[in-house]
Amino acid sequence: MRIAAGLSLVVLGAGAVGHAVMTGLDTGIERVDPFKDMKNRPQAGHGLNLLLVGTDGRAKISPEEKRDYRLGGAPCHCTDTIMLVHLSADRERASVVSLPRDSYAELPAHRDPVTGRPHRPHPVKLNAAYAEGGPNLTVRTVEHMTRVKIDHYLEVDFTSFMRTVDAMGGVEICTAKALHDQNTGLHLVPGSHRLSGGQALQYVRSRHVDGASDLGRMQRQQRFVAALIKQATGGGVLLNPVKFKEVSSTLLGSVRADRDFGSEQMLALGRAMRGFTPSSSEFASVPVGDPSYPVKGIGSTVKWDEPKAALLFDALRQDRPLAPARPGQGGAGQDGAGRGGAGQERAAAVPVDVPPQQIRIQVENGSRIDGLGGQVDAALRATGFDTTGAPGNAASRDVRRTVIAYDPRWDRSARTVAAALPGSELRAVAGQGRTVLVTAGSEYRKVVPVRPEDPYEGGEGRAVTGDQVVCGP
Repeated sequence: MRIAAGLSLVVLGAGAVGHAVMTGLDTGIERVDPFKDMKNRPQAGHGLNLLLVGTDGRAKISPEEKRDYRLGGAPCHCTDTIMLVHLSADRERASVVSLPRDSYAELPAHRDPVTGRPHRPHPVKLNAAYAEGGPNLTVRTVEHMTRVKIDHYLEVDFTSFMRTVDAMGGVEICTAKALHDQNTGLHLVPGSHRLSGGQALQYVRSRHVDGASDLGRMQRQQRFVAALIKQATGGGVLLNPVKFKEVSSTLLGSVRADRDFGSEQMLALGRAMRGFTPSSSEFASVPVGDPSYPVKGIGSTVKWDEPKAALLFDALRQDRPLAPARPGQGGAGQDGAGRGGAGQERAAAVPVDVPPQQIRIQVENGSRIDGLGGQVDAALRATGFDTTGAPGNAASRDVRRTVIAYDPRWDRSARTVAAALPGSELRAVAGQGRTVLVTAGSEYRKVVPVRPEDPYEGGEGRAVTGDQVVCGP
C-alpha cells in the first residue's frame, strides 16, 4: 500500500518538463544508504531495478483523517508492501512484481543498526527485515531471495501517498464486484470511482474484502499503480509544468530514497519514457507454493514456489517481458475453428467469475449419439477447462438437456460451466466434491468461449498489462 506513490517518482518524470521545474525538488528527499557495506551482490542484468517500499508512517495525518480512514493504532515500523520494479533497457516497458509481506524469508547475518549487536541468519516474514535492519537489510534480503540486483531504493508512507493522490486530482478505479472492508472502511459498489487520497489509501490497504486476503490486496495495489500511470500520462499532469511541480513537491516532501536517485535521474528516465502508457506496464506476483507455511516461533508464512519464482526473476534479469503476447496482437492467427482471429474470439467470450483453468470436469455421454462425450470434453478443454480427457457413458442414455451436477460448495465454478454450456441444467449434489460432472444430452449444440472477468484470475502467477486492469477510455 501507498507504494503507487513511490512508483510515481518514475512516472511523473516522464514529462521531462526541464530543469527549471525540477530545480530544488529533491532537496526535500530524506536520504538513506541501503547499499552500505553490501558484499557478494547479484550480478547486474539489463535494465534498471527499483525496490519500492511502503511503510505505515502516519505522524503528519490529522486526527480527522485517521478517524475517517481508520488509521488508528501505532505504526509497526515495518514494510507493509514491497514491489520490485524493473525498467527495461530500452525504457519501453516497466515490470512490477509484488512480494508478499508475509513471505518466508531467511535474513542474512547482520548487526542491529541501533545497538550494533550481531545477529545470525534466521527465518522471518519478509516485512520484518525492515524492522530488524531498515532499508539496508531489506535490500540485502530481497536480493538474496530474488538474485536480482537492486539499483535504487524508494520508500513512501501514508502521508506521501494521500497527499500525492489528492494533488493529482484523484485516481479512477474500476471494480466488477462490490468491495467492503470494515477494517479500513472501504465501501465501493461495482462500477467506476474516482478516489481521493484517503479513499485510495483505504483501497490499497484493504485485505478483508474476499478470501484472497493479502494476495488479493496485492492485485488491487497493482491495479492502482496502473491507474496512477494512466492518470499521470493521460491526465495532463506531465504536460502542465505547474501541476507537475505541485504533484512532485507533494510527493518528495515525505519520501526516502538512496543518495543517487533524484531529479537528474527522474529527468533522464522521463526523456527515455515519453511514450509510456498503461499498456507499457505489466504486473505479476511471486508464484506461491504454500500460502500457509507454518514456521515455529513465527506462525503462518507464504512459501514461494521456488522453481516458478526462479523463472520469474530470471526473466527480470534477462530483461524479458513477463506478460505473454495477448491474442489478436501482432497478427494473431486463426482460432481452432477457423472462424476468425483469436482476438475476435476473446472479445466475444462470456465473462465468468471463476477461471475455467481452475475447474475440473468429468464429461459423460447421456445421449445415444456416438462420440458426443468426447466431442464435449474436447470443446470444453479447448475453451480452457481442466477436463479429465476420459469421457464415459452415463447410466441413462436418454438425457435431452445437458446436466451440470456440482457440489454446492463449488457453486461459482458450476455457474462458470453453465455459462459455457447454454441451455444446460444445474443440479446440486451434496458431497460430490470439487469435480463438476457434465452429462451431455441430445440437445447439446456447442460450447461458448468464456474468460475470467478479472484478468488476474487467468491462472497462478499470471502477469497482466496495465491496460487490462484500468478503466476503459
